[in-house]
Amino acid sequence: METQLAELERLQTRILNRISKLELSISPQNNNNNLSACDGGDTTEARLSTILRSNGVNDFTFKKVPSDYYDWPIESRRDILGAASIDHLCKSIVLVNTQAPSDITDCSDCNNSKYYVVVVQYTARFNAETVKNYLYALNDGKIAKKRFNLRLAPEETSIKLTGFEHNAVTCIGMKTNIPVILDEAILRLNPDFFWLGGGEIDLKLGIRTSEFIDFVKPFIVSCSGT
Repeated sequence: METQLAELERLQTRILNRISKLELSISPQNNNNNLSACDGGDTTEARLSTILRSNGVNDFTFKKVPSDYYDWPIESRRDILGAASIDHLCKSIVLVNTQAPSDITDCSDCNNSKYYVVVVQYTARFNAETVKNYLYALNDGKIAKKRFNLRLAPEETSIKLTGFEHNAVTCIGMKTNIPVILDEAILRLNPDFFWLGGGEIDLKLGIRTSEFIDFVKPFIVSCSGT
């Protein structure tokens, strides 16, 4: 029964996405955008789709949302995306280790990076202390725990590192190869298909959790509460 429901939800999501694309295609403004995409093939959706498919990700979809999407109640956001629940709506946030040693300035060492991207649910409360403890253990306690202090990166830093503005951040196709941390709670979602930013404020990406993990290879950390 659960398998049938999950398949029905996936079908519903695809139908809603096709309807959305049809609505966009018949508006004058978006006809121009489609022509540009055909000429240059350089839209965010096209670029990220190419990255995903070339890395073995096939179960994903993009969805355009209205410009006032973030003014809507979370239940309305769930409905327009066709998400299974409000818990399936996630966000990517860029964190900076403010206490990293002076020689740690980039993301070359995934275990001890200056920056991390954390993917968490909108309905959850991020717990930076658990990430601090995880990174301390990841480095076998060889780096003092006080050297890990994860804080939200300034918006200009986030844009510079990812290439995406606020409310558009995604960990697919970032300018910088920032290590990704996926909250363990997302793995327990049923069905295992979640939504996150799609590279533009009005573009969202739905993706199969297992395929996301296989491609992104994130650290999986229990780093949230309700």
